[in-house]
Amino acid sequence: MTDFQAEKQIVRAFYQALDNADSQRMPEVMSDHCADDLLWRGFHPFGEIRGAARVGTEFWQPLHYGLTRLQRRMDVFMAGHNMFDETRGVWVCSMGHLMGLFDRPWLNIRPTGKMAFLRYCAFHKVAGGRIVETAMYFDIPHLMMQAGLDPFPPQTAAHLVQPGPLTHDGLMFDAQPAEAGRKTLALINAMVAVLGQWDSRMPLEQELAQTWADDMLWWGPAGIGATYTIDRYAKQHSAVFRAGFGERSRTRHICRLAEGHFGGFFGWPNFSATPTGGFMGMPATGKPGDFRVIDIYRRQEGKLAENWVFIDLLHFWDQQGVDILARTTGIDEACVYP
Repeated sequence: MTDFQAEKQIVRAFYQALDNADSQRMPEVMSDHCADDLLWRGFHPFGEIRGAARVGTEFWQPLHYGLTRLQRRMDVFMAGHNMFDETRGVWVCSMGHLMGLFDRPWLNIRPTGKMAFLRYCAFHKVAGGRIVETAMYFDIPHLMMQAGLDPFPPQTAAHLVQPGPLTHDGLMFDAQPAEAGRKTLALINAMVAVLGQWDSRMPLEQELAQTWADDMLWWGPAGIGATYTIDRYAKQHSAVFRAGFGERSRTRHICRLAEGHFGGFFGWPNFSATPTGGFMGMPATGKPGDFRVIDIYRRQEGKLAENWVFIDLLHFWDQQGVDILARTTGIDEACVYP
């Protein structure tokens, strides 16, 4: 059995404190559980924030102010050694939704007074009994769509409030068999080696079938959407995506891990590519852009069965000279927590 129980408990205690504190105490909670010089990476317009208290002030307080009665609804919770860290550093990952009542503006998105879901995934590096590094990615365009806004042209697939794993076994609070995690990580590595480079020289569906189940589920971000089966994934996302870009860099990740039948990774960025036209209905710019991505996978026997994907599309298009937030909300500067 793999034993990351101490690190898992540190993150669970952090979540319990964070989820039960009022907005005024967010900086204090962050300082209680995280290193003073915490490195926090978040989606645009937040970017990198250095310092635990600053994260509480700049991210968590405004979010709690806008989405009241915030509730964490986790679908995946796992931990593992980062395969890129020679010191075998331990990271704890959680994925799900932050649900609340959208009562006040957040990032100038008009509130609805109704339930809203902010889809998120977070990787936390734990060392010395504290969280020392975090990558927290969240689907702001999906929240915008729930508020009746249209940040992007019609997407090629469908986007929904996304469910957790079909098998309902993603919350791994207990220790898991080590061999299961090794198999999952090996399968993810095999997939990245083939698909992550775009140069297998075989038909796309055949390329996908090497590591993906035929009835795969790909839960993509708002603006692209989710799709089901290899055939529809190829038609509704993968082929469209590849056709829309040139000069793609190699894949690079900061952390990649697995536990049990689940695994994932993130990069900052994962890769860079130059739009050649057609992606998300946007014209070619000739400007290379970075893709900041989190991928979470579920393995079923020898194939990948589900994939939850977080892409910082606001950041990508900002690099292309398009401020999606300002264009969609009609406000140039984001409001701040009072």
